[in-house]
Amino acid sequence: MKTNKSFSKRIKVTRTGKLVARKPGKNHFNAKESRSNQMVGNRSDIISRRTMTPKVMQRYIGNPTKTSK
Repeated sequence: MKTNKSFSKRIKVTRTGKLVARKPGKNHFNAKESRSNQMVGNRSDIISRRTMTPKVMQRYIGNPTKTSK
């Protein structure tokens, strides 16, 4: 299967193998929100392993193994 490139570019794999991405829906229309809610949207969100099975992870992200240098 091919990797979904548009999704994989939005995700960062940390050194320990966690998947980190920005929370969706926080690019605009934030002027009426309180400042605390605006700042909550700026934080990254960890994608849990419960929502992404290995099969789904391979489909959208590819093989998220660590590369040795």
